[in-house]
Amino acid sequence: MSNSNNNVIIDCQNIDQYFDDGTSRVDIFQGLNLQIEAGQRVAIVGASGSGKSTLLYMMGGLDKIKSGRLLLDGHDIRQLNAKKLGILRNKTLGFVYQFHHLLHEFSALENVAMPLLIRGDSTLQAKEKAADILEQVGLSHRLKHKPGELSGGERQRAAIARALVTNPRCLLADEPTGNLDNATAKQVYELLMKLNEEMNISLVLVTHDETLASRMDKTLLLSEGKLSRI
Repeated sequence: MSNSNNNVIIDCQNIDQYFDDGTSRVDIFQGLNLQIEAGQRVAIVGASGSGKSTLLYMMGGLDKIKSGRLLLDGHDIRQLNAKKLGILRNKTLGFVYQFHHLLHEFSALENVAMPLLIRGDSTLQAKEKAADILEQVGLSHRLKHKPGELSGGERQRAAIARALVTNPRCLLADEPTGNLDNATAKQVYELLMKLNEEMNISLVLVTHDETLASRMDKTLLLSEGKLSRI
């Protein structure tokens, strides 16, 4: 079943999320509601352990929700099997983490081409698209370099390129500048702003970086299982 509102990419409806080890239950969210619209920029902030990363993974269909509905590009993800969810996620979302998670034995070009190869693009098509997006993030001179030969900022740019190579509608980023020095972090978030404007990609960022959060359309505080706008 799908929702016809094409402007809403992620729609969290009255979601409860908790961990239960059999003897005790720890609530993470209670009745959480959140919509992410096309092209929107949203920062999620909060204390360590408040559930920010859990929320991000849940929105990306990586963590199953206990109750409520989560619509991804109009599709109720609880109604999809693993294969269909994987296809939808590959088409709709890009993920960037604090640590780049690039595969060390592959070049930047090969790393960025990987999501396209996984979905069935030809090697030639995948490498052409990967080269194009690497040029957009300023790494056209680093295509053949492996992660160990790149600086921290270059590795994170390559990770962003990998997240964007499938032309997703929304980028989910977990502390994308958290492992970088201030100057490099500034370069990375300027890149994210540029890509948001040029490609109309929604940005949802979990961050402790107040400067980055201030550049978003909306900043949400996650505290005691509730989201509030600040």
